[in-house]
Amino acid sequence: MNIEHYISQLLYRYQCVTVPGFGAFLTETVSASVNETNHNFFPPKKVVSFNSHIKNNDGLLANHIAQAEKLSYDEVVSKMESEVTLWKNKLQNRDFLIFKNIGLLKLNSENNIVFEGYNHTNYLAESFGLASFVSPNVKREVLKTLVTEESEKIAIDTEVITLETRRSNPFVTFVKYAAVITVSLGATAFGYVGYIDQQEQAETLLVQAQVQKEVQSKLQEATFFIANPVNDAVANPELNYDFHIVSGSFRRIKNANKSLQELNQKGFNSSVITREDGLFSVVYGTYTSQAEADAALLKIQTQENKEAWILLLEKK
Repeated sequence: MNIEHYISQLLYRYQCVTVPGFGAFLTETVSASVNETNHNFFPPKKVVSFNSHIKNNDGLLANHIAQAEKLSYDEVVSKMESEVTLWKNKLQNRDFLIFKNIGLLKLNSENNIVFEGYNHTNYLAESFGLASFVSPNVKREVLKTLVTEESEKIAIDTEVITLETRRSNPFVTFVKYAAVITVSLGATAFGYVGYIDQQEQAETLLVQAQVQKEVQSKLQEATFFIANPVNDAVANPELNYDFHIVSGSFRRIKNANKSLQELNQKGFNSSVITREDGLFSVVYGTYTSQAEADAALLKIQTQENKEAWILLLEKK
């Protein structure tokens, strides 16, 4: 009787599989992770551990084997006791127990059972078909904006012409003053044109800033889950939505009901929600306001389940 094969089957469906008189294999769900050193991405998975202090027969493994091999419950229990005796003798002789797709068991210097789990088998059914992968290193180039301020200096060389005359000529005097006035007007016009250019640049920057501010405002409105309503009576989205704190989602209602019973035993006002995607979500509780849901979520993540999250559904 290949007990390890049936243990492996049950680990996909249950969090604890106990071998009577020997110990229990436990599973814990961990989130997706990434190794920043080699850029290796890992999907969500179940991590298997072993506890030698849980030895009581809960009937799960024995019933499963009895159905699979068409034996009576008592026959299976008797064969399991014999197999466990062989396991213990093998460990006392400092040999290893190797369970296929599960892990390795051995005794340490203090005669305690040490378990080393295998990582190549993922017992999380929701991650079926997902494998780890290595992503190429992404080289991010920082774009540097070089702002070049070019200042054009226009040097006006004024040539001084000395007119040597023995007597004052009114026409020459008029030409001299006219030249001075022309140069002054040209400088004034040049300065005025520069002033106009600066004003236009300032106004352009102001318009761009206003446009950017308007775009950001529209983007912030678009990221909300509903648009700003016209009617003030429904301006608060909390009036139309319920906030559910989710413990877990299951594809089978049987597993969802089992999780529901566990939460109810802990004192939660739990329920099961059937979602449009076909999953059954088990929730700790339902709240009518975002503030209440956030406060309850923080408490649950701290004391109960760090993977809990809020599901927002429209009221029916």
